[in-house]
Amino acid sequence: MECDVVVLGGGPGGYTAAIRAAQLGAKVICVEQEPELGGTCLRVGCIPTKAWVQTAHALHDARDTFTKLGVVVSALTLDFPAANEWKDGVVKQMTGGVAQLFKANGVEWVKGRGQFTGPNTLAVEGAEEITFKSAIVATGSFPVRPPIPGLDSPRCVDSTGLLAQTEVPRRLVVLGGGIIGSEFASIFNRFGSEVTVIEMLPTLIPQEDVDAAKELAKALGKRGVALHLGKQCTGVEDTGSGLVVHFGDGESVEADLMLVAVGRAALVDRIGLEAAGVQFERKGITTDDHRRTSTAHIYAVGDCAGHWQLAHTAFREGEVAAENACGHEATIGSPAVPRPIYTAPEIAGVGLTEAQAKELHGEENIAVGRAPWAAIARAVMSGDTTGWVKTIHETTYGELLGIVIVGPHATDLIATGVVALDAESTIETIADGIAPHPTYSEAIKEAGLVALGRAIHLPPKRR
Repeated sequence: MECDVVVLGGGPGGYTAAIRAAQLGAKVICVEQEPELGGTCLRVGCIPTKAWVQTAHALHDARDTFTKLGVVVSALTLDFPAANEWKDGVVKQMTGGVAQLFKANGVEWVKGRGQFTGPNTLAVEGAEEITFKSAIVATGSFPVRPPIPGLDSPRCVDSTGLLAQTEVPRRLVVLGGGIIGSEFASIFNRFGSEVTVIEMLPTLIPQEDVDAAKELAKALGKRGVALHLGKQCTGVEDTGSGLVVHFGDGESVEADLMLVAVGRAALVDRIGLEAAGVQFERKGITTDDHRRTSTAHIYAVGDCAGHWQLAHTAFREGEVAAENACGHEATIGSPAVPRPIYTAPEIAGVGLTEAQAKELHGEENIAVGRAPWAAIARAVMSGDTTGWVKTIHETTYGELLGIVIVGPHATDLIATGVVALDAESTIETIADGIAPHPTYSEAIKEAGLVALGRAIHLPPKRR
């Protein structure tokens, strides 16, 4: 088989690259070994996880919010098989949608495991060898499993294994308090599990704004999630009927299941990169701003490229790589990258955190505005006022540097911050804009007003 562009991997970066290259007139083949397209995100990652998040939200609303609003629900139970059926249906619809998009755009899907055999050839297990002019590597990543004694127990699962559960575990231990671990801890707490989180660093979601991490820890603690921060797991015992997880200085906790969520690593081994002359490291394939590798006609995008581990950044990288592979000129640059976290409360950030801004510009040159949801009518009428919106800007020119949101619809609202940062907006742009009323988006404007010392819906600070 011959083609202009071959794409190795059918996840967010891969399928976007394949579609974009086909739009530009290239003959495109996408090689994917899984039975469905969509990669980790659509099959066993973002999409099924967030389908469970919706179930968790519905449970919370029925238990805690509906009564406030005058809606009485009796005999509330979680039908976990039905929740799984819903989750699987969402996955089927989304992965099937990618297959239809391939067909509509003329992208050929070759099913099988692909491996480079040279700089212009790719062998596919069970299929004919492919000769190509350009290639885009989008092989993704895989869950890391640290060398902890006993972690090979079948009761210790990664996110894929947890999503395959047919029963809600009575006691769940989550190893890792990052984004994946915190999301699942929040979900299963709402599902009724006794949840324990063990994190070796002193804070949850350590990459995020410190105030947001504190807010999440406070909320999970109030809901009964046991947080053991700054402590390391030392070993796991499988008793035959459960687990005993050892951590810290002689502490232990019993569990029925353990989620191992300590990070993901780039999938770069055994795909023939050496044969293609492509340089790579443990963190990923070495690429430039065009996502070009050390072999000029081969590109890499998504998790395997080692820049970000986010589906939405992989989408953009796929577009850029495809355009360059087809002879056009495109670069990634320095986009504003949103950081959504689907816990309860939701958390989202874009741009710099407060600590990063102060380190870069100096604490005396940074101003912060914070608007609590309790001051926003739409949040009050929804019955959920947990959290706030924070704006971060530098005071010399008023340039907006970051936005952090904790609370309802944070992951949707953060898109406003993405546009504002990409447009190099000032804090005055945020504060002086007209926000629709009554909406959640008013909190962003109000935070900007707070930062400028002229809040309308909050009392003035004492001098």
